[in-house]
Amino acid sequence: MPHEQQWVSQAIHKIETDFQRSADTHLIKLPLPAFPNIDIYLKDESTHPTGSLKHRLARSLFLFALCNGWVGPKTTIIESSSGSTAVSEAYFARLIGLPFIAVMPKTTAKEKIKLIEFYGGKAHLTDRTDQIYEASHQLAEELNGHYMDQFTYAERATDWRGNNNIANSMYEQMQLERYPIPAWVVMSAGTGGTSATIGRFIRYQKHDTKLMVVDPEDSVFHDYYKTRDKSLTRDRGSRIEGIGRPRVEPSFIPGVVDRMMTIPDAASVATAKWLEKVIGRKVGPSTGTNLLGALRLANEMREKGQPGSIVTLLCDSGDRYLDSYHNPQWVSENIGDISKFDAELSGYS
Repeated sequence: MPHEQQWVSQAIHKIETDFQRSADTHLIKLPLPAFPNIDIYLKDESTHPTGSLKHRLARSLFLFALCNGWVGPKTTIIESSSGSTAVSEAYFARLIGLPFIAVMPKTTAKEKIKLIEFYGGKAHLTDRTDQIYEASHQLAEELNGHYMDQFTYAERATDWRGNNNIANSMYEQMQLERYPIPAWVVMSAGTGGTSATIGRFIRYQKHDTKLMVVDPEDSVFHDYYKTRDKSLTRDRGSRIEGIGRPRVEPSFIPGVVDRMMTIPDAASVATAKWLEKVIGRKVGPSTGTNLLGALRLANEMREKGQPGSIVTLLCDSGDRYLDSYHNPQWVSENIGDISKFDAELSGYS
């Protein structure tokens, strides 16, 4: 076996061995007396080794790149990211002994940059979110590296039909619940890869479940869902780190989505703070986006007298955002008044 092919085989083995050592993530049922006939669940993706939903994506992207012959023993890995994907990719790059550079907007949470550096990666910061794509291409060309490009390959790197994807795990964990087949799965979109995996799996398995994608302000996904205009852009990035995009990403597949809802940024942060009181720990702001979408769906179901279950995701821990979304002064200056959603949230308790 040639040396490079042998290295690729060893790299794949290391990633598969790392996966074998990992347990599945927990499914948390929320105690909400306001919804006696509706059960809401959070799949806790913060328990992955790198602390977020993006651990699954990073593993799939590395295997995809290795099996396609794009990555060898001396390849520098470059990725565009708002933080969490870069943290996870830095972990896998270190695992197989490759250098890693994350191209991120300078507004990325400092704790995420520290984690990237902890795993041996480097951060290349841009002034604006929309600059990360060109900067990544340029770095890959200059260093003869590989641009992982999560925004293009997220939807195709994961086997949505097979075992071990997030949708399959979700449905297996629901088997013994009161309403084992969810009425809704709620998911926010960054690359769009996870919503594509879940939506395809639902259809392939012929489940009677609908998928709702929730979108933050300053993201084009909801408008694209309504218009199918791929040229849509925004002149700023989302204020909810990790989700929403200023352009239509190739991995966002609108045809697998049954409904979309835009969630105000202040409401996302308020819901993340509200959830801390329910489960006793801090979560990231995108979890607030997901959960408010689920709560609003539950309220609609309650008003119509429809029982059932709703599953959404706890994307990452709030410990990464102590200097931002969990800092009242930062929230006041960058997000605004979140107390205006207190009345709505109190009705869900």
